[in-house]
Amino acid sequence: MPDKKLTGRIAAERIRMQSTPKPPEGAVERYLALGECTSLISDVMDELGVPEGVIGATVLKPTLPGKLIVGPALTVRNIRQRSDPLAAKTHVNRMAEFEAHNLAEDGDVLVIAGVAGMSNMGGISSYTGQRQGERGAIVMGGVRDVRHSRSIGYPIWASEITPSTGKWRLETVEINGEIQMGEVRVNPGDLVVADDTGVCFIPRDNILEVLELCEKKKKDEDARIEAITQGVPVPVFYGKG
Repeated sequence: MPDKKLTGRIAAERIRMQSTPKPPEGAVERYLALGECTSLISDVMDELGVPEGVIGATVLKPTLPGKLIVGPALTVRNIRQRSDPLAAKTHVNRMAEFEAHNLAEDGDVLVIAGVAGMSNMGGISSYTGQRQGERGAIVMGGVRDVRHSRSIGYPIWASEITPSTGKWRLETVEINGEIQMGEVRVNPGDLVVADDTGVCFIPRDNILEVLELCEKKKKDEDARIEAITQGVPVPVFYGKG
């Protein structure tokens, strides 16, 4: 794939790859078919010994309840700027999530290791991300203008909502490199699954392994739910009757 035209918002050498690695064919659709599934994925990752990759919705709160998204991570790393009292007056904006939007491909999920106490993306950013085909965004840090993102159905999971801009306060230092989301390491192309219960980051090498066991367990869960709705006694549907 030829190099894409860049916006220049971040030095080209700080973009580790211009296209995120994509999941195996059909994997995204199969994960979506599981329905709300982060709890199931978390259990399966525990069972398989996949490194912890789960953050609950008490930390990463969904701005649009009822949404389920699945897609490869397009990663952004932000840090706090050194103090610059003239930055706002001179309009020195070092945010570069728009370069990530520029590189986004249909189905990507924007994942920002951001800065607390300020916005790491806002309304125009949400419009751009959706237009570029992103399924949504996961932000460890603040976001703002949530009315805009809600109005277009662009879901965001964020640790904070704040009116304070990051334009003069933070700097984007890397795109599509390894990032740290709380206690979870995320690499570009890791599969992101997010719903009302939280966010799961599945390492690229484990996507199919986790999926296959999830599908098996989902069948067992569905059979148990059916037994409950049919009035089967508890000792029976738990296999003890």
